[in-house]
Order: sequence, then C-alpha cells, then structure tokens
Amino acid sequence: MESSVSVSPASLSSRRILWPALAVVALLAFTVLFERSQGRFWICSCGYVKLWAGDIWSNLDNSQHLLDPYSFSHIEHGLLFYWLLYLLLPRIRVAWRFVSAITLESAWEMFENSSLVIQRYNETTISKGYTGDTIINSVSDLTMCGLGFWIAHFLGFRRSAALVIAIEVVMILWIRDSMIINIIMLLYPVPALRNWQMGL
Repeated sequence: MESSVSVSPASLSSRRILWPALAVVALLAFTVLFERSQGRFWICSCGYVKLWAGDIWSNLDNSQHLLDPYSFSHIEHGLLFYWLLYLLLPRIRVAWRFVSAITLESAWEMFENSSLVIQRYNETTISKGYTGDTIINSVSDLTMCGLGFWIAHFLGFRRSAALVIAIEVVMILWIRDSMIINIIMLLYPVPALRNWQMGL
C-alpha cells in the first residue's frame, strides 16, 4: 500500500515564506557586521536614540537616529526597486524579489558608509561633517526600503510613480534635497545647485 502525507496549505505557505525571511535576516546581520567593522557606531554619539530627528544640518541628528527626512528617500528606493525587479525578474516570486530589493539596499548602505563615499559627501554635497550612518539608522533605512517595496506592490505602477514624484517635490520644498538631487551631487556636483541648497 502506498502511503501519502498530506501537507496543509498553511504549512506550504509557511515554507514559502521561511527561506526568504531567513535570507532577509542574514542580509541585515551581514550589513550590521560590515558597518560595525567599518567603525560605525550603534547609536548616535550623543548617547540616546530619537524616533524622529528632523535637523539635516546637525551631525547629532542627520542619519544618526531612527527616522529623519532622508527616510523618505529610502521609501523611494523600495518603490523603484519593486518595479525594476518586476521588469527584470518577472517569473520570480514576490518574496524573492523582496529579498533582491533588500540586497540592493544593503549594498547601497554598505557603499554609502564606506570612507570613500563619506569623503565624497563631505566634498560635494550639503552634508558637511557627515561621518556616516549609525547602525540603527541603517537598519531603519533598510526597513523603509522594505516598506516602499510593499507599498509599490499594493499601489500599482501609476500610483507608485505618482508617490515617487510627490516625495521628490515635498523633499525639495522641505529640505532643498531629495534622492535625485543627492545622486546628481554625488556623481556630477553643480556648484549653483549646492549654493541654492545652502540658501546662498
């Protein structure tokens, strides 16, 4: 007689989620260990953690706590990564595309917190005195990217694109900086743009 083992839908669903979830945890752990090896602090050198730090000109606020104005840029990353990976990996399950998005964001966090890029930020952008993200801020940035990814999943393409544009416009009006401006100033600094950002 042949014996059959029935597997419940809930069990199958759990197995489908387990490996992507473990991969995300491993990515977070690797990113944290890498940044710690590069001398990044766990939390702000001020000795405390804020839920929100809105002063982009303060070295004790900007990229040192859980959330700040640049957290919205990382939501944009998630929105954009979702659609990029949707185009490049259409047959891959959304859970594994999520892992891919977190991989891209982890790579960016490690790159952004390298001594070369920190020096570049200080030389070409308004982030003078920037010493790198704290580890808690990097983990928050990764979380915001993940949030953006799932927002894109539920919004669809047009509303995702509208949200990216809205975030860019709000950030430019709010702090005179945004994801696109940041990229421009890192790759091809424009003195007039930097002067405008600084209110000169």
